[in-house]
This record gives sequence, C-alpha cells and structure tokens, in this order.
Amino acid sequence: MKVHRGEIQLGCIVAEDVMGMAATPIIPKNTVLEEEHLKILQAFHITELIIEKTKSDGHPFRTPVSTDKEIVVEEINEPLGFFDLYMMTIREFKKEFMNWQSGTAVNVARVRELILPVIQKAERNHTYVYSLHQYSTKKDYLYHHAISVSIISALLGKKLGLNSGQVNQLALAGILADCGMAKVSPHILTKEQPLTEGEFKEVKLHTANGYKMVKDTPLLKTETKLAIFQHHERFDGTGYPSSEKNTRIHLYSQVVGIADVFHAMSSERIYRSKQPVFKVLDMISEDLFGKFDIKVVNSLLQLLGDLRTGTSVRLSTGQYGEVMYTKPGAYTKPIVKINKTEDLLDLSQQKEVYISEVFV
Repeated sequence: MKVHRGEIQLGCIVAEDVMGMAATPIIPKNTVLEEEHLKILQAFHITELIIEKTKSDGHPFRTPVSTDKEIVVEEINEPLGFFDLYMMTIREFKKEFMNWQSGTAVNVARVRELILPVIQKAERNHTYVYSLHQYSTKKDYLYHHAISVSIISALLGKKLGLNSGQVNQLALAGILADCGMAKVSPHILTKEQPLTEGEFKEVKLHTANGYKMVKDTPLLKTETKLAIFQHHERFDGTGYPSSEKNTRIHLYSQVVGIADVFHAMSSERIYRSKQPVFKVLDMISEDLFGKFDIKVVNSLLQLLGDLRTGTSVRLSTGQYGEVMYTKPGAYTKPIVKINKTEDLLDLSQQKEVYISEVFV
C-alpha cells in the first residue's frame, strides 16, 4: 500500500525498492524500517513509499485518521497479499505451537486451515519463495521455518508431479515436521551459543516426539506421519533417528528434508548466519551430494534455479543484471547481461560468482 512519509511507523516493511538518484536503491525492498531509514527518507525528500500491509511484528499496519474530536486508528481493509497472509499465518501458528508446549494435543484440522491458503497463493506464483528467508527473524525462526518448509515442500511435491491431495499432505508434513520441538527444553530453543552434545541429543528426539504427537490422527496419511519421523534421514545413511538409507526413506521424507535444509541454510538463525539462496542451492547440489535422492535435488534446482529470461538479479560481485538464458542442467548458473556494460557473463564458467539476490 502507498503511504505518506508522515504515516510511517517503525517496523513497517518496504514492499518496493526506494530509489534515489543512483541505480541502486537507497532502501531495498523487504527492509524493516528503523529510525535511520526515516532520516534517509527525509534527507532524500521521499514523500511517499510502498509498504506491506503487515508490520514486522506480525500486526497489521494501521494509519491514524484525524477527526474533529479525536484521532482514531483505521485498519486498511484490502485483500491480503502474500506477505500479509504469510505473517498472519506465522502469528496464528505460533499460538498453536505454544499450546503444544503446554501439553495440548495437535489440532491437525486447525493447522490445515492455517497453511492451505498461503500454499495456494504460493502455487499461483512460486517466486514468493525467494523472499521467505528475508521474512524470518532469529527470535521467531522456529515458526517461520515451519511455514516456509511447508510452502517449499508443497511446491516441490507439485514439481514432482504429485496430485493436489498428496501436495496438501506434504504441506502438512512440512509444517508439522518440527512439532516435536515443543517437547524440547525452552532454554535450548532460545540458546544463542552452539548446542552441547547433550542438548543436541535432546533436540534430535524431536522427530520421534513429533511422530508420537500425530500418530493417532486420521487426518494425516501414514506417509505424512513417516515424513515427520524421517525428515532428518539421509540417502547415504548418515541421518537420524534410524540411519535409514536409499529407498527406505520415503519420498515425502526426502522432500521435507531438503526443504528443511534449504530454508535453514538461507535463513538467519540464533547462532548461524544466512547464506544467499543461490549459494545454498550450489552447496546442496555439490557439498551435500549423496545426502538426498538426485531427483529431489533436481526438483529443488529447477523450482528455484531456473529463472525466466529478463529476471533482474544482483551478483555476488555487486553487479546488477538480467537473466538472458539458462543452460540445461545449469539451473543456478545462467548467462547474465550486466546492466552498465551490457556484457554477457556466463556464470557456469565463473565458479566464484553467484546470484546473491533475485528481484521479483
């Protein structure tokens, strides 16, 4: 929504790049506005900008409206965009998770009601996935992770040719994969230092605990429950809890597992920094080779790496450009035309250069 500078509140999120006189934005899209940004807007004489309907704390933006008697607060009633729907889902899912921590049983019907609308929006435009890592915060990472893994799992399921019922079950497997974390000691979930061996052992129990929490519900298929139990298993037998290998790991488990790894590596966490999306894709295909079924890896690369011609990107070198062509099998390394020089750069021939940001 477009708002006047005077109506801006701290915590508002920029929905479109705020441009000055240079080619690069003075405030990039998805920035959470703080005091310094308000000073920048004033210094550059920016009077209006586009913000998201929901603020970074998950609450809707409300603008003050002056009347003769008093100042009231008016909520903007517009159809929810993806970001607003996503943040509302985070807020409601957090309530469910806190209920589980208190010992309440998992209400799968409620979880399904929460996640399906945001899945449907993402299915209509999968490029929303490029922004998921930017929404996540250290404090609420656990809830962002659950929703994002659900979205990515559903889109991967669709990419693999699964029907709508199977895709919905995958979405539920994704959002509930870490429900067993509700049984982990709260101090471990918020710890800012690397976990001790004993603490990590407790965390690893979340797969079994999660399975116990959902095993009796008729709303989840057997394979969905299995994915919750198996999503940390790895194709080469190095995972947990049972060190299963190859085809003994269900497809749903593989999908949720790779979605889990992708979002974790590309997000800011309490004691680990995030990595750019395309660098993470390269790491999954190279450094984690053999950990996942190749068809699942390729589906992830095709889903996120195969950018349309004309897509604007920023490279790790700081250069801006647009995608011209993607070679078969080189999904994360397209040929990019550099904006200033119009030179063509073939990223498949540039080992150290990668796409650091996609503008959608």
